[in-house]
Amino acid sequence: MMKALRIHDLHKKYNDTEVLKGVSLSVNQGEMYALMGPNGSGKTTLTSIIACTNTPTSGLIEVFGFDSVKDAKKVKEVIGYVPQEKFSSPLMTGEENLLYFFRLQGMSKQEARKMSKELLQRMDLARDANKRVSQYSGGMRKKLEVATALLPGVRLLILDEPTTGLDPSTRKKFLSKIQEIRKEGVTVFFVTHIGEDAEIASKVGLIDKGILMIEEKPEILRKKTGLLHVISIETSTKNDLVYRTLENTINNGKLVETNKGYKFYCKEPEEILEVMIRNLGKIGCKTTRIETTVPSLEDVFFKLTEKELR
Repeated sequence: MMKALRIHDLHKKYNDTEVLKGVSLSVNQGEMYALMGPNGSGKTTLTSIIACTNTPTSGLIEVFGFDSVKDAKKVKEVIGYVPQEKFSSPLMTGEENLLYFFRLQGMSKQEARKMSKELLQRMDLARDANKRVSQYSGGMRKKLEVATALLPGVRLLILDEPTTGLDPSTRKKFLSKIQEIRKEGVTVFFVTHIGEDAEIASKVGLIDKGILMIEEKPEILRKKTGLLHVISIETSTKNDLVYRTLENTINNGKLVETNKGYKFYCKEPEEILEVMIRNLGKIGCKTTRIETTVPSLEDVFFKLTEKELR
């Protein structure tokens, strides 16, 4: 299968600070790839390099076989890039924004108008084409900005933190639209710190401190990390005694401390819960919240790094 994106041993330094430390990954044509990591992990730097708005210190990036450094012009013709920062003008209408961007790309007025109408329809914005962007919701504005990247010939869509600032309902609708774009034949590469977003991807990469730790299908990631169940617990107090008490409860699993409480990664939560509550009671500590869930991709990341994404 042809690779839409191939990155090998990519390094990026700013002065003496190495932001990317030998990143290697691949994205198949037609795939939806999610790169997950916390702020400061190197995600945005990586996407800017793929989009040819930044240059690597060393390493190789190929987009549909084109070298992003030697063949940057050809690469730019097949990629659409939507950065995290808002760039559409709130003072212009949705259609005016698209006309402006498409004219910048060298389209004639007639071509730009035709393309704008097609993309506004495609992104479910046709009825709002003549509204100023200042009147758009966050999800509408993000869809408009994605539309500016879907020029003819675009085969790889790159999105940097596309759902930041969107409420859960709007985020779900926006991601559904991105899935539609993928089904239309566009390969999608997006970065996120939200595990729920990454669940829709066909492959997920986990990055931290400039190092790609692992990339796999979501279901395989869970199996590789051995996660079966997650017990989230919040207690009336948090201290070393509570941690040791909880740690002594576990025979087969792992305990980590979170911002709000503690998490257990285990195989048989039913056997642990009763003992856990009883042991905490013996030290005068009450449980304020307990929840047992199947592991999310954020749990997978947390188990590998003991670091919360958000």
